[in-house]
Amino acid sequence: MKREIIKIDDEKCNGCGLCIPNCHEGALQIIDGKARLVSELMCDGLGACIGHCPEGALEIEEREAEPYDEIKVIREMAVKGKNVVTAHLMHLSEHNETGYLKEALEYLRKNKNNIGFSVEKVIEKVCNKSKEDEGSIKNGVSGSGLREGNSNEHKGCPGSLSMSFGKTTSKADTGSVRPFPSALEQWPVQMHLINPAASHFKGSDMLLAADCTAFAAGDFHSLHLKSKSLAIACPKLDSNMDIYFEKLIDLIDKAKINTLTVMIMEVPCCGGLLQLARSAVQKASRKIPIKQVILGIRGNMLKEEWI
Repeated sequence: MKREIIKIDDEKCNGCGLCIPNCHEGALQIIDGKARLVSELMCDGLGACIGHCPEGALEIEEREAEPYDEIKVIREMAVKGKNVVTAHLMHLSEHNETGYLKEALEYLRKNKNNIGFSVEKVIEKVCNKSKEDEGSIKNGVSGSGLREGNSNEHKGCPGSLSMSFGKTTSKADTGSVRPFPSALEQWPVQMHLINPAASHFKGSDMLLAADCTAFAAGDFHSLHLKSKSLAIACPKLDSNMDIYFEKLIDLIDKAKINTLTVMIMEVPCCGGLLQLARSAVQKASRKIPIKQVILGIRGNMLKEEWI
């Protein structure tokens, strides 16, 4: 499918770096004196970085970019040189994208004779940096130089790293002074940032909630979120919602979620989220139950039913 993504004009870019802190997803880095898109995976195409480029080197282009293909990306990165490839691999590692990291390493190893730099040195550098920053990487690549591990400590971008918190406990169990403990068991939760391949989605009962619902429903955590994986979205304000459609299909077919509950407000614009979910369920090869929950603007329950 086509989606919007950042394009960089190398001739205009002077390497000033002003775009880097304004790419909240961490998809841009300065490498060899130029801004580089080191991870298409993390570029949301919203263009927050564009207005911070004094040379006009950044623009949005629409091109084929979904579903994400790590082999195509690493093939392009390999042409740009060792430093770009290293930055890309570290980016995948820091964002816990171990599946894509495995694909990239396998590609580099298979094609090392046609690549103009030492693949093994790049892998060694990524391995050593990963150990320093966040411990061993669990990747399942035999002989890669990267060890498997079960560390739950993540030190990459906090906005998009996949993290599972585990089951929450009650006040009585923990002695916490918080009267209403959070039922959230994962991070991130925004639809643009979630990874359908993350372990916390596999076989889960999933709640897809409109952004406003958690603020309206006083019992959101205890009644609606408890024991569910979560994704949030706003059908009125979010862009690139075609990506949401594809992610929902992946959650159904690949993560094999058990059920999907869609929680929306009574306002008309919220209905788009329910329609998106229903369309994804119809398109998916697996058939799963879907529940709609509709709240009034005061947080009162208006409707709860399986559809």
